[in-house]
Amino acid sequence: DEKMTHRWQKDADGILIFTGLFSAALAALLTVSVQDLKSNPQDTTAFYLANIYQLLADPNISRTSILATPVQPPDFSPPKSAVLVNSLWFLSLVISMTSALLATMLQQWAR
Repeated sequence: DEKMTHRWQKDADGILIFTGLFSAALAALLTVSVQDLKSNPQDTTAFYLANIYQLLADPNISRTSILATPVQPPDFSPPKSAVLVNSLWFLSLVISMTSALLATMLQQWAR
């Protein structure tokens, strides 16, 4: 009986080490891939600069027509592949954290 609880504690130690390393790697990947879910501010800046350039390059445009037609950048929607990949990354992180919690509970129970 003592051997079995010792073996469970060692198994839980291995699980905790693995889940810790795996979660750290996932967190690094998530910080990079979550950027795909946000709009790029450089795209918005480039859109407005292109509009300003077109207005300044065309001398036939009057100031009243410029104010009458406000130009908005296109709405951003993240690619479906980015949403899917990030969903899987977050699900993987939740499963990893859950297994770490269960391994910790097993260690406490085995003592």
